[in-house]
Amino acid sequence: MEVIYSMIPGMMFFGLIFVAILIWAVKKGQYEDMEGNASRILLDDDEDALLRDDVPSKKSKKDSEPPVHP
Repeated sequence: MEVIYSMIPGMMFFGLIFVAILIWAVKKGQYEDMEGNASRILLDDDEDALLRDDVPSKKSKKDSEPPVHP
């Protein structure tokens, strides 16, 4: 029973610390965009990759010819 008398103030102290951290996080904007990342993960990034593949590379004519074997 003696332990509970020291545990109650300790848990109240930790509770106040957690509430202070929660208030700090809300003020810093941690919980502003709750659906942004959830929706962003569903977007397909393949469109960007396709645009990069359409750009012709700057190879010289010499590089595009097949090698000649004797």
